[in-house]
Amino acid sequence: MIKLLVADDHAIVRKGIEQIIAEMPDIVVAGEARNGQEVMEKVSKDDYDLILLDISMPGRDGLEVLKELKNQRPKLAVLMLSMYPEEQYAIRALRSGAAGYLTKESAPDELIAAIRKVSSGGKYISSSLAERLAHKLGNYSDKPLHEQLSDREYQIMIMLAGGKTLTEIADELSLSVKTISTYRTRLLAKMRMKSNAGITRYVIENKLI
Repeated sequence: MIKLLVADDHAIVRKGIEQIIAEMPDIVVAGEARNGQEVMEKVSKDDYDLILLDISMPGRDGLEVLKELKNQRPKLAVLMLSMYPEEQYAIRALRSGAAGYLTKESAPDELIAAIRKVSSGGKYISSSLAERLAHKLGNYSDKPLHEQLSDREYQIMIMLAGGKTLTEIADELSLSVKTISTYRTRLLAKMRMKSNAGITRYVIENKLI
């Protein structure tokens, strides 16, 4: 039996996943978590075979939680689940130790297949992501500017490109406006840009949203 911990800050998503899993004889939802702190608390108290981890949660985001999990429990399999397209976060998640990446638009059958593959020690990525990874390997010398960004800087860049203000981003990430402004200054410097307009243009041209 595959014991699964479902980590997502939306109750309706957790219940939806639980309903899908309930029909499977070999998988059970053994726990739920609403944020990164709850994930770490649950993992310290109980044993799980796999964590289904949302990439966007209040406070520490999924990538931060993933890195902490891999430091503390390196053998624990983590499957990232996200509302964001693969183009935005999949490669970063895999580099940080995730065993797979699924978008929330994936079909239930794909979710089940990914859970089974990852829990048995495999990796799970879609065929379209596999193509992109192969392309990147073939063009490793042409590293894009955004790959220099930290995970948090990258996340804020995407949110800025989506039209969110510093205050809105601060509220969503549970950080201060001053902290968000500092991240913005850093990412602008790394991206060699002077304004949000430049960020938005870059993100669109590189199909990051």
